[in-house]
Amino acid sequence: MGKWRLIATLVTVMLVAPGCQHSTPTTADRLATPSAVPLTDGPPGTETLAVQWVKVAAPGLGTMLAAVARPQGAGPFPVVIVLHGTHGFAQQYVQLAQELSRGGLLAVAACWFSGGGGPGSRFVTPPIGCPDAPPMRAADSPEAQQTVDALVQAGRKLSGARPDRVGLFGHSRGGGAALNYILGEGNVQAAVLDSAGYPSRLADVAGHVKAPVLMLHGEADSPANAGSALTDVQMARQFEAALRRAGKPVEAVYYPGAGHNGIFTSPSQHDDEVQRMVAFYHRHLGN
Repeated sequence: MGKWRLIATLVTVMLVAPGCQHSTPTTADRLATPSAVPLTDGPPGTETLAVQWVKVAAPGLGTMLAAVARPQGAGPFPVVIVLHGTHGFAQQYVQLAQELSRGGLLAVAACWFSGGGGPGSRFVTPPIGCPDAPPMRAADSPEAQQTVDALVQAGRKLSGARPDRVGLFGHSRGGGAALNYILGEGNVQAAVLDSAGYPSRLADVAGHVKAPVLMLHGEADSPANAGSALTDVQMARQFEAALRRAGKPVEAVYYPGAGHNGIFTSPSQHDDEVQRMVAFYHRHLGN
């Protein structure tokens, strides 16, 4: 049994939605090293966003659209891959990448699955279409993990990137994908989990986490605004405690009164999260 599937049997991290049938990558596909291919034009409606648009193939799964936000200067710079939530890819994620880049990070906001929906859709507008991306799958699925890995490998090869210093940011389902990546075979040096889901059985595998973690979570997160009881703040606190018992480096910030999408609905929380993320990444990824 492959390690991605072993982790998938141990952990079901995020909001499970029906997946679409798709071809399974071959061994040769998985051995290929993905690259970011520059695009001449960005998708419609993104003309005012000062980023470089690229496409990244996840062999056998689909082709992802991504926005690369570069810091000023020649670099090399640490890389951060930004993963959106179940609500789908949207301009807010590109803007978040731009904010991280102003903090000295080469940030890549990627459409890691096509479509999206749910209660959080109203908080991220306008959406950015990416119909060629892989279908939405459970965050702990082997296909989702291969998709994240394709983005990480492509990020390492970007011009001006430090290939040995890569971090992940994930919101909601994206946080679940980031968490599963550092529980499995993924090789990154830091992960920020924003409003992720933390089932109680995660405590049993907390010792497998391979990178420092920053947890950002609203104290009022609930199934009503997330669609899952797994994002309840008590679940987050329990996982934080499990990481600490396992001796894993973890920082956690809980925002009073904040719901599942506080990073998008509260300007003060948003600014605080960005500031904390930039500092956290620089501590663990370097300058």
